[in-house]
Amino acid sequence: MTLIKSISGIRGTIGGAMGDNLTPIDIVKFVTAYVRFLSEQTPAKRLKVVVGRDARLSGEMVENVVIGTLLGCGVDVISIGLCTTPGTEMAVTSREADGGLILTASHNPKQWNALKMLNNKGEFLGDAEGKQVLAWAEDTSWHYPEIDHIGKVIERCNFDQEHIDKVLALKDVNLEAVRARGFKVVVDAVNSVGGTVIPALLEQMGVEVVRLNCEPTGNFAHNPEPIPENLTEICSVVAREKADLGIVVDPDVDRLALVCETGEMFGEEYTLVACADYILSRRGGGNTVSNLSSTRALREVTERYGGSYSASAVGEVNVVAKMKEVGAVIGGEGNGGVIFPELHYGRDALVGVALFLSLLAEKGCTMSELKATYPQFHISKNKIQLTPDIDVDRVLAVMLNRYTDYNVTDIDGVKIDFPTEWVHLRKSNTEPIIRIYSESRDEDSAERLARGIMNEIGEIVKAK
Repeated sequence: MTLIKSISGIRGTIGGAMGDNLTPIDIVKFVTAYVRFLSEQTPAKRLKVVVGRDARLSGEMVENVVIGTLLGCGVDVISIGLCTTPGTEMAVTSREADGGLILTASHNPKQWNALKMLNNKGEFLGDAEGKQVLAWAEDTSWHYPEIDHIGKVIERCNFDQEHIDKVLALKDVNLEAVRARGFKVVVDAVNSVGGTVIPALLEQMGVEVVRLNCEPTGNFAHNPEPIPENLTEICSVVAREKADLGIVVDPDVDRLALVCETGEMFGEEYTLVACADYILSRRGGGNTVSNLSSTRALREVTERYGGSYSASAVGEVNVVAKMKEVGAVIGGEGNGGVIFPELHYGRDALVGVALFLSLLAEKGCTMSELKATYPQFHISKNKIQLTPDIDVDRVLAVMLNRYTDYNVTDIDGVKIDFPTEWVHLRKSNTEPIIRIYSESRDEDSAERLARGIMNEIGEIVKAK
């Protein structure tokens, strides 16, 4: 069992020993530290915090502990119940709250849950802010308020329709064109909150919806990470139903994967590429950002329109910081996370769906035809399970020194750019693993590159 503390929040498995897992005592400790952080930002003010969660089995328990702790800390709570991560982010600014807590372990299996902490802009805490929260979690000097100063639940609401309304109000969402196409779409929401909000969005866009795993029971029908090996069911349903496309979201709906009309994957890397293509075409160009583990195709599409592409370290907070720095009109991550600043600075599958359908409707083509217009790359995504005998920092340092003749970036692990391909090695923010991502012009080359690097890592570990 594991407790992981990173820029992606406090993430752990349910049950087990305190300090090693996400137990009720650990939840109280970290929520209290978060309140202390917010209090330092706005001293002498009664705080207001939004709380939303995905549908995983531990969600109700974690939500009750979180809300109880906030009330005990003297914080007023806006409880939005079952809600997406992007919806919770937007609710913070909509309700002018001082922060927000999203209770979701994103793509992790059902035994995991997490506390994702937001500032008053509805954005994730930065690295230094997160470290301050962790430090205060170990400090027992906090004094809880007395009875006359405990918090209250000041609002209970569902934020889904507000989220949908804000997406459909965007000037770049072409409702008329989408409705005219009469799309038929299969939706796989892996039995979480996307099973309600994604079909509702689509139906309000005039789309016929075929639901698959859309009951928000928390009993995930398959591994919830939206990668090809977990999505065989929807691929067959799209082909059988003669649908125009398939839409897959993860449990908290900040990642979007797409399936072509043939039943083949569009490629989660190309979700952002396609949405960026649409926005750049309407803007006549502009800057874009993705993380180091994302496809080169975004750079090439951006440069087609005369814009500039930048890469950030992995993690939404890092992508957002780089987007603000370079004034990006769109950005995100190659795992299907689309960030569109005109809505908000957060990965959002709803805005990704609306922009993608607008593009497909205006193009008047099929998914397969659209994919063929983009630079063709293949990414191989691999991982090595961490064990106590693996010194990750040493492995990365050795790899960095071995490839100094190439363009090497070390702001997040080690990324080695070769002339026609790249490989990125980094310790995961969300799981006890080393991720090894490689990209080349074809599948065999990407796999070959990954195998070679993984063999090198194996030799380095053995030679300790």
